[in-house]
Amino acid sequence: MTLYEELTARGLIAQVTNEDEIRDMINNGKATFYIGFDCTADSLTAGHFMALTLMKRLQMAGNRPIALIGGGTTMIGDPSGRTDMRKMLTKEDIDHNAACFKRQMERFIDFGEGKAVMLNNADWLLSLNYVDLLREVGACFSVNNMLRAECYKQRMEKGLSFLEFNYMIMQSYDFYHMFQHYGCNMQFGGNDQWSNMLGGTELIRRKLGKDAHCMTITLLTDSQGNKMGKTAGNAVWLDPNKTAPYDFYQYWRNVDDADVLKCIRLLTFLPLEQIDEMERWEGSQLNTAKEILAYELTKMVHGEEEAGKARETAKGLFAQGGDLSNMPSTELTGADLTEGAIGILDLMLKCGLVPSKGEARRLVQQNGVEVNGAKVPSIDAQYTAEDLSGDGLTIKKGKKVFHRASLKA
Repeated sequence: MTLYEELTARGLIAQVTNEDEIRDMINNGKATFYIGFDCTADSLTAGHFMALTLMKRLQMAGNRPIALIGGGTTMIGDPSGRTDMRKMLTKEDIDHNAACFKRQMERFIDFGEGKAVMLNNADWLLSLNYVDLLREVGACFSVNNMLRAECYKQRMEKGLSFLEFNYMIMQSYDFYHMFQHYGCNMQFGGNDQWSNMLGGTELIRRKLGKDAHCMTITLLTDSQGNKMGKTAGNAVWLDPNKTAPYDFYQYWRNVDDADVLKCIRLLTFLPLEQIDEMERWEGSQLNTAKEILAYELTKMVHGEEEAGKARETAKGLFAQGGDLSNMPSTELTGADLTEGAIGILDLMLKCGLVPSKGEARRLVQQNGVEVNGAKVPSIDAQYTAEDLSGDGLTIKKGKKVFHRASLKA
């Protein structure tokens, strides 16, 4: 099976511009391709997994990745999939986020000499002269066509700022610039980016001729991308300080039965023959599939040791026999207590189990919270310094989220 056939079999490819050329280049290691990452936070999320693992697959086959950090485009903000304008970040925030992205990408991609390249589009976008850009690039874009693009069309009723309207031009210019200066001949991205990415392909051909060999491939659908990487309204981060390895493991361990084999195909490096066999699994075997998915992805992000610890902790919580010492935990201080005690709502908030007291109140009232194996009786439940001493308290939220709270000695 060729690499292109494998990507198709794994369900990765959604749309392409010129399939025969793309198939030949990928299979023969001739592609220099880029995927862009806007720096809207200080960590990548589980939602970036599709792009990261794809880059790794292509690099292993001899193709050259360009990881494009969006230091420039982040200052505008991609309107795709948004109902409102993104938060404006300072250049300092963006630079910090870009540095964090690089450290995390290095776990997936080989940036050694002659291998992958990491670029930041701030290096060329921020020095552009606006009038020159309008004359050189703006003349190649039809406003009528841009307004028909899905990324803009969905925003027209609620309002689209002129700032965001420029995003397609900026993203298109990225491909044009890297095609000329870095030999980048292929771009990958989410299916929701199709219009933006076609803009880059068309710009290259308008400026450099119709024979310019530049190709576009889109991957996961927007709904899949939004589904991955978020749980209970919170992002699942690759940074262990934002999402602990155990919580990361549990996120994948708890995917829906209907999604587990799809995620294994898309995101892991398990052989397709093995996955095809797993397609016959049902009932309790699906839980085994979820454990395999969770272990493989946690190992990729946090290493084999942390993946093993997370698996053992999960066994201890759910199968009564594993090591509980790696359960996510929070250490309180005396300052967190009021008159020697803390209420359940404050405790859950301190432990990061809920985004607000309102959410904690709802869970307790719905009998969705246990402490040391007993249902929390009311929202007024209090826990003393003595309760929190030693091994502390084990809080269970819902059926699958566990957390330990203790008092600093």
